[in-house]
Amino acid sequence: MIHWRDLMQPHRIVLMLLFAALVLWCAISLRWDWIPQYAPLALEGLWRTVWILVVTTVLGFMLAIPLGLAQAVGPWYLSIPARTFCTVIRGTPLLLQIWLLYYGLGSLFPQIPWIRSSELWPYLRQAWPYAVLALTLSYAGYEGEIMRGAFASVNKGQLEAASAFGMPRLTRFRRIWLPQAIRNVLPTLGGETILQLKATPLVATITVVEIYAVSSRVRSDTFIVYEPLLLLAISYMSIAGLITLAFRQIEKRVPR
Repeated sequence: MIHWRDLMQPHRIVLMLLFAALVLWCAISLRWDWIPQYAPLALEGLWRTVWILVVTTVLGFMLAIPLGLAQAVGPWYLSIPARTFCTVIRGTPLLLQIWLLYYGLGSLFPQIPWIRSSELWPYLRQAWPYAVLALTLSYAGYEGEIMRGAFASVNKGQLEAASAFGMPRLTRFRRIWLPQAIRNVLPTLGGETILQLKATPLVATITVVEIYAVSSRVRSDTFIVYEPLLLLAISYMSIAGLITLAFRQIEKRVPR
């Protein structure tokens, strides 16, 4: 916890004054008259960025747990596919994965009559399902490798003791192995979630209108360059700060 006395140190006072001067200069010198016109679209794009981040992170982590477990202790017919998946995902650019899914599956589905006539077609004809799928698989590929190390780092003596007391395998996994593995990688998970946030602008390349796409539209419509980019940077920094605070609170509440 930062005390008031710590904030009043000379170097911090100078930094706060410089920051206040920068904010004042931006407010006076730059153009902000375009904000009322694009504010509804910007809020919609910000909301889309947030929900894509949350959905892909949750789904990707749920997929990363079996991927990491299969690599750590699984038989060869599970560990080899899991290791191959993580290697392919980590070894190819995310932009390429997005394009392969959107321009690959996205162009294949319209040629299948039963898909075009199904209830899924109104969703499959849009871009956001492919963006969510690509980001989910990407997050799972990276987190699967991290969870492999997390599962391997848990003290096996605890698992052997629980087995000696007659605890079922699923209960050992749920009460001992998984909680300790997640606790060990919480700082890494926070950093990977921020990296996932920084990856969301790539979905704008397949026409998903999130906050980066809104910034690009403002620049193309008004020819104003710096102001939209400045607000875009502030938006990403604010979300990243909230993610950091959330993971710090989780780390404090997790028992050691």
